[in-house]
Amino acid sequence: MLFIRGTNNRYRMADEQDVILEAIQIYNRMFSRGEALTSPDKAKDCIKLKLAPYEHEVFVCLFLDNQHRVIACDELFRGTIDGASVYPREVVKASMHYNAAALIMAHNHPSGISDPSQADRVITAKLKEALALIDVRVLDHFIVGENVYSYAEHGLL
Repeated sequence: MLFIRGTNNRYRMADEQDVILEAIQIYNRMFSRGEALTSPDKAKDCIKLKLAPYEHEVFVCLFLDNQHRVIACDELFRGTIDGASVYPREVVKASMHYNAAALIMAHNHPSGISDPSQADRVITAKLKEALALIDVRVLDHFIVGENVYSYAEHGLL
């Protein structure tokens, strides 16, 4: 049970919306510019927090410097309940804009099943290939469902 201080300086029980708003503030602090991603679990937890509320597919990229410090976290593409169109050209363009040395990409599966589809595997390979041309390393691709699937942990990168 959580409590928050209201405008009248009295405490009241926090509702789900209060918890979500606080979680978003924590997320924003964790991914503030310059924050180093020191472990895959830290990145996974924050990505899940970012993508879990969506009822449609959303594709995001965490742009990182050569020390794996966060430069930016951008929502690049939105889709429907079962897919999103992802364009390698736009990911490359955003990587160049931020002068990223590496990135982590992630998207959600509103169905809750985090296993990669064949389309997920194809776009990951295309993005990795396109980004390699401009010397941007792809560190991982997370798929968020009820769990978080990591391409790197499964040896797929």
